[in-house]
Amino acid sequence: MQANNEISGERPNAVDADVLERIKAAVGPKGYTLDPDEIAPLCQSWRDNWHGWVPMVVKPANVDEVAAVIAICAASATPIVPQGGNTGLTGGSQPHATGTEIILSTSRMNKVREIDVLNNTMTVEAGCILADLQIAASDADRLFPLSLAAEGSCQIGGNLSTNAGGTQVLRYGNARNLVLGLEVVLPDGRIWDGLRGLRKDNTGYDLKQLFVGAEGTLGMITAAVLKLFPKPTEIQTALVAVPDPGASLTLLSRATDAVGEQVTAFELIQRRPIDFVLEHVPGMTDPFAEAYPWYVLMEISGQGAPDSLRDAVEALLGDGLEMGEVLDAVLAANRAQGEALWKIRESIPEAQNHEGQSVKHDVSVPISRIAEFLERADKLLEAAYPGVRCVAFGHVGDGNMHYNPVQPLGNEGADFGAEYSNINRIVHDLIHELNGSISAEHGLGRLRRDEAKRYKSDVEVDLMRTVKDALDPTNIMNPGKVV
Repeated sequence: MQANNEISGERPNAVDADVLERIKAAVGPKGYTLDPDEIAPLCQSWRDNWHGWVPMVVKPANVDEVAAVIAICAASATPIVPQGGNTGLTGGSQPHATGTEIILSTSRMNKVREIDVLNNTMTVEAGCILADLQIAASDADRLFPLSLAAEGSCQIGGNLSTNAGGTQVLRYGNARNLVLGLEVVLPDGRIWDGLRGLRKDNTGYDLKQLFVGAEGTLGMITAAVLKLFPKPTEIQTALVAVPDPGASLTLLSRATDAVGEQVTAFELIQRRPIDFVLEHVPGMTDPFAEAYPWYVLMEISGQGAPDSLRDAVEALLGDGLEMGEVLDAVLAANRAQGEALWKIRESIPEAQNHEGQSVKHDVSVPISRIAEFLERADKLLEAAYPGVRCVAFGHVGDGNMHYNPVQPLGNEGADFGAEYSNINRIVHDLIHELNGSISAEHGLGRLRRDEAKRYKSDVEVDLMRTVKDALDPTNIMNPGKVV
């Protein structure tokens, strides 16, 4: 559906040979590869919808080597594609097909430098796998709450560069809210050491936030100071059947009134994606005896004794049943049952892939307008494409929905894929009307770069370009992405 930037035939190499030799000398034999077989997987997205080529992938071992490489590239105007775990969904970490760029990977920079339990911080290098950081925090009896589907392979530098979200934003915020300090190599090769674990620092511009969400276009994040939190000792997980999205919002309001910030996750799931999961994912069973139109996956956690929150959750669900806002509910009896409920939610993207082509949207609106968005978007698309199967699920607690129209049954995938731009226009125009965002947590990359300009004001676009030009005047950092 989106343009694939594919290459064919002989792979190009437009990087000056002297530049490659200087980079080799800067990082040593373990710090680079020229092997086409090793390079190729790093030049395509994991969904196989973005392709490119580079003559070299550089893997520095430390920040000084990163600085040396970027300085060499700056002097020669050689573009750089920063890359972490290569799990992005919008083409932000894939090179173009020109052979003029190099990939600068953080994969060897994977040390936890420090865990400060009293300060509730951890200082980590950009190449650390997210799941490994979760484990390191847990081993210190702390929680690092960033959690998302790719956590077993994504790297924290990429998470910060895309301002990653995930399932616990409702309580803990996006990646932007979880970082206290950064170490960044600037586009001229200088190192900015902002690794301060301070919660209060009122000494001017908050520079770290320039680089969070910038997708490597302003510099390369090499390390970060991250917030830690008390590890929950009590978790209650429930899958709740509700009649419609409006009822889910009422339930969310009741839940936050009852237990405040202990509402950790609140996911809205349409019935259709659950049917996909039951059909396509082995070993999955329906937790309910009958099908319902909508579901909420709710998690409430705290530091109390085991089952200390259970009475509050049962009362919440009981009140919802009496009011007609809850149709049925399954409350997990233990951690294993809770994980089984989460497995349903986590299996949706995989299951959806078996149903043919879809147009995926990562959008957000004010929480109060989620029901309106879903109702109006369904009607608009059903009118334009009779038989379209609209799939909706996501983080309703923070207003972020994944809204993915799937090709009608019997429709050839190529025919539906050809409607990509028009479907985007229908959905994104509605999102804009509702004061929402066309990218909630996946970033712009190449996929949504030009689309975002359609909805941003001239002033906003100009400000973004001014920042880019000021920090990276020769446009060597991830060119063609974001702005």
